[in-house]
Amino acid sequence: MGSIRLSRVYDHDDPVAGRRFLVERLWPRGVGRDTLQIDGWAKDAAPSSDLRRWFGHDPARWAEFRRRYFDELDRHPDAVAPLLTEDDLTLLYSSRDREHNNAVALRDYLRARQEHRDAPR
Repeated sequence: MGSIRLSRVYDHDDPVAGRRFLVERLWPRGVGRDTLQIDGWAKDAAPSSDLRRWFGHDPARWAEFRRRYFDELDRHPDAVAPLLTEDDLTLLYSSRDREHNNAVALRDYLRARQEHRDAPR
């Protein structure tokens, strides 16, 4: 797997590398569909609406959010399949919180999946 970068969709000056995927269940407010250059919208790789509402971007719930989100991803491996690539990857997100959002958790999940796959058997 190549490098995985994160970029907030509202940061127009933030350079993106490789393939670009929006990893939100909902389209970001105020962003035109024709202005966001993406290779795909991986909305099925985003947290479920129930989990997103439960989390509410509360950093105190971060550890439990990650556990629940990883469980969701484990139950739907086809949702992350397009993101498992040898190319560099940029995950686009809309959250204001740059440390506690689904793109951060998804990056960690993808890296762990890759490490597990690359481990000697």
